[in-house]
Amino acid sequence: MRTVIAGGHGKIALRLERLLAGRGDRPVGLIRRPEQASALQAAGAQAVLCDLEGAGVEEVAAHLEGAGAVVFAAGAGPGSGAARKDTVDRAASVLLADAAERAGVRRFIQISSMGAGRPPGPGGDEVWAAYIRAKTEAEDDLRARDLDWTILRPGALTDSPGTALVTLSDPPLPRGQVPRDDVAAVIAALLETAGGRHRTLELTSGDTPVPQAVRALDS
Repeated sequence: MRTVIAGGHGKIALRLERLLAGRGDRPVGLIRRPEQASALQAAGAQAVLCDLEGAGVEEVAAHLEGAGAVVFAAGAGPGSGAARKDTVDRAASVLLADAAERAGVRRFIQISSMGAGRPPGPGGDEVWAAYIRAKTEAEDDLRARDLDWTILRPGALTDSPGTALVTLSDPPLPRGQVPRDDVAAVIAALLETAGGRHRTLELTSGDTPVPQAVRALDS
């Protein structure tokens, strides 16, 4: 299956690309800068230059032609201000969903964040509040669409080696951490099943093997 991943040079995206390429799928990563292409090629993915902060829907839709699924893994990243939380974490997701509808790609997995769906606490960090608002609005936009969407809210992300053991369920889950390896593994498993469609899921480290946790969504 051809899977197009927005934010293709991100830490979760590169892990996902390796998993998909390793099982014979065709991952395609949308990147902002040409120098990022070599990392995607090393992961077994095709790199496509497309800046979602400046592209139009027709351009993005053209990159999605022939895809079986889309994954929104883009983010403004650490050090970015409130404005880019909106243009990337919200607006780029909306653009990608518009393009998926235009290209006829129904399967859409959105990486969100635990904390989305609730108003930011008073007196907190302004940038964090902007991030949570952007993620919440991106989720709301996706839920309103006639797509086979899944929203995945990981806990605090770490670069620790994955354990392949998770807790995956409808919200709310207690706060927790999860390695990026395991987030990528869950997304790869979701792409192989109808489980989790039209659901918002939270994800932390746990004691259930990833394939079992994803299969349980069908029950």
